[in-house]
Amino acid sequence: MASERMLKLGVAAGAAGLMALSVAADLLSSTPEPRRIVLCGLLAVAPAALMWQCLRRLAPRAPRMETVHSRFTDDDTARPTAYSADARASVAHPPSTDTMLALEARLEHAPIALFRIDHAAGAGAVSPLNAAARRLLAPGRASAPQDLHQLLAAQPVGHRQLVSFDTERGAERALVAVSALAVQGASQRLAALMPVESELEAEALNAWRELVQVLTHEIMNSLTPVASLSRTACGLLDEAQANLPSDIHADLGTALDAIARRAASLVDFVGSYRSLCTVPQAEAQRVLLEELFDRLKALLEPQWQGKLTFSVEPASLEVMIDPGQLEQALINLLKNASEAGTQAQVRARLSRGGRLRIEVADNGPGVPEALAAHIFTPFFSTKKQGRGIGLAMVRHLVHANGGTVRHARSVGAGARFILTF
Repeated sequence: MASERMLKLGVAAGAAGLMALSVAADLLSSTPEPRRIVLCGLLAVAPAALMWQCLRRLAPRAPRMETVHSRFTDDDTARPTAYSADARASVAHPPSTDTMLALEARLEHAPIALFRIDHAAGAGAVSPLNAAARRLLAPGRASAPQDLHQLLAAQPVGHRQLVSFDTERGAERALVAVSALAVQGASQRLAALMPVESELEAEALNAWRELVQVLTHEIMNSLTPVASLSRTACGLLDEAQANLPSDIHADLGTALDAIARRAASLVDFVGSYRSLCTVPQAEAQRVLLEELFDRLKALLEPQWQGKLTFSVEPASLEVMIDPGQLEQALINLLKNASEAGTQAQVRARLSRGGRLRIEVADNGPGVPEALAAHIFTPFFSTKKQGRGIGLAMVRHLVHANGGTVRHARSVGAGARFILTF
């Protein structure tokens, strides 16, 4: 505002100077003297130049339009005619400053991470264009931003595909699409990256939950009458014992008892999987992790005999979470650790980006690399008597509280699981 006021004063001063010189020139015209008239003309140059400069700076500037020639494609189908018409319209009617600011604001707050790939600035120089892209490169997200840059620079134009990159929470999948364009004669690429790991994981969990619900319902419908009829048949066999030979009675008794036992075992087996479908809604509350770890230590100490340690850094670390569900997830992990090794550690700390990171590690043989991708899948187990529900339940409980769980490769022996919230 101050500069604008000064410019207006400059215009007024220039105008006043020109008016004064015009009056002087009019008075001199009655007795013309060439030297005085030339002097007045020279003196008029300064106020005229001042007034012109001030007026030029006060004049509103129309936003400069960049000439853009683009090859935007949608499902490999180019539409240059429609784009050329839009470009001609934008050149004929350039948008106002408010419109440009609104467009910049929408771009800045778009939920998709946008990156510019400039081949003129180097071998695929990648730079973020909006807040979502900058957050993706900030501490706590992509663990190797340079690798992500190389991944984007290597993507072909006009194709959508699923890519994977490493983050502080583990490998994350994202959908990427790249378009080519030329801005002021310079070739560039625009990459749109949408992380979909959470959505894919949620859909996978929902699919497994629905499948387990259908299977358990159908199996229970068949098992219930089998178990009931086998018990009834055992009672009828005892009543008819006097009318049957002893060897036939013994064989029938053994067969019916086996049927009853297997039916009861299957009912218990299927019932354990029903728990995946009946987990209550998480009720988050402020939890002091040191107190939660103290409760777990008191509960599990007799089993581990002093070989289970807990640590929290800092001791005042708190989290908004369902304490019962977090405890159950950690109990399941520690149960697996007790079956595999003799020592275990649970450590909680803040990772880069301010995220809570809980690590559960043991000294057992670890998870074979070929099986690591399947250990959270329901029904999958590496144990002979395992049901494949412990880690599936851990994943379900952690995801219900807005977190992720992954198996991390240990530096030494043993298995290591990382929970991130």
